[in-house]
Amino acid sequence: MKFVDEATIQVEAGHGGNGACSFLRLKFMPFGGPDGGDGGDGGSVYLQADENINTLVDFRYIRIYKAENGEKGRGRNCSGKAGDDLVIRVPVGTMVFDEGTNELIADLTQAEQKACVAQGGRHGVGNARFKSSINRSPRRTIPGQEGENRHLRLELKVLADVGLVGLPNAGKSTLITAMSAARPKIADYPFTTLYPQLGVVSVSRFHSFVIADLPGLIEGAAEGAGLGIRFLKHVSRTKLLFHVLDVLPLDDSDPVQNFHAISHELANYSDELIHKERWLVLNKIDLLPPDEVNAHCEKIVNQLDWKGRVFKVSGLTKEGLTELSQQAMNYLSESEVDQKENEL
Repeated sequence: MKFVDEATIQVEAGHGGNGACSFLRLKFMPFGGPDGGDGGDGGSVYLQADENINTLVDFRYIRIYKAENGEKGRGRNCSGKAGDDLVIRVPVGTMVFDEGTNELIADLTQAEQKACVAQGGRHGVGNARFKSSINRSPRRTIPGQEGENRHLRLELKVLADVGLVGLPNAGKSTLITAMSAARPKIADYPFTTLYPQLGVVSVSRFHSFVIADLPGLIEGAAEGAGLGIRFLKHVSRTKLLFHVLDVLPLDDSDPVQNFHAISHELANYSDELIHKERWLVLNKIDLLPPDEVNAHCEKIVNQLDWKGRVFKVSGLTKEGLTELSQQAMNYLSESEVDQKENEL
């Protein structure tokens, strides 16, 4: 199924039912008095995160969603039935914006998390409520209020523990294929990955993490070039980044310059992103003679003046991937423990 990460919809909450104007008229009660009941509340519109949905594609075909109106009140003090709420299921990781004001309404990051995006109208009041000692036959009623009507923009950011960043053809798709059961498209031309691909990396029986193969970056991505912000907004969700660097590019480009190009785009997008934990993954070492791998990789690291963690791997032969997966699992587990301790 095609991955769709943005959609615009219109939601309409139900109107409140009007209050009734009615008088009791029975054979033995000629002066029965007012008995108009209240209307029912209009239904509200909710968005609820569902882990079984992974795309916003359905919202490209159905654009308008309406909740039920409340029924109007009736005689004999009968209140109208409240309108049913409308619950719309969306993928986990969906951000909801008001299209008019660009206000963030909800960020649904957990399964079954629910948010009201359009409040139903309040019920009207019937004339029985206005009866008093000085007004025995009130004809006043209050109509039901209109429900909210909003245009929403839904944006889906993938929820992954680890994100792969790097230029097109750096070997990210091959890596995620080797590390997980994901099967993204792999070819020898740029931008074979047009949509984020998720895979689960099983480190042991009870330990695993989610890795995302995201579309490749080019210079100017932070300003919208190439796949631009469609890529960068997904990276912001991850806890750890693997900066995948081709040690021997086929186009004879400089790996050091390629690294700085990606770092520049991350920094342009947000300060938070450039300071996120990032590991240097030197990929495609299988293209080098075995006795030259260490020297070649050390030269790149020294030119970068890189002080973080470095891993030498091959997505094709799977060399070095076991250690990379284990170290990532350890880091994620420690980060989770630290986060829980800070919350206490």
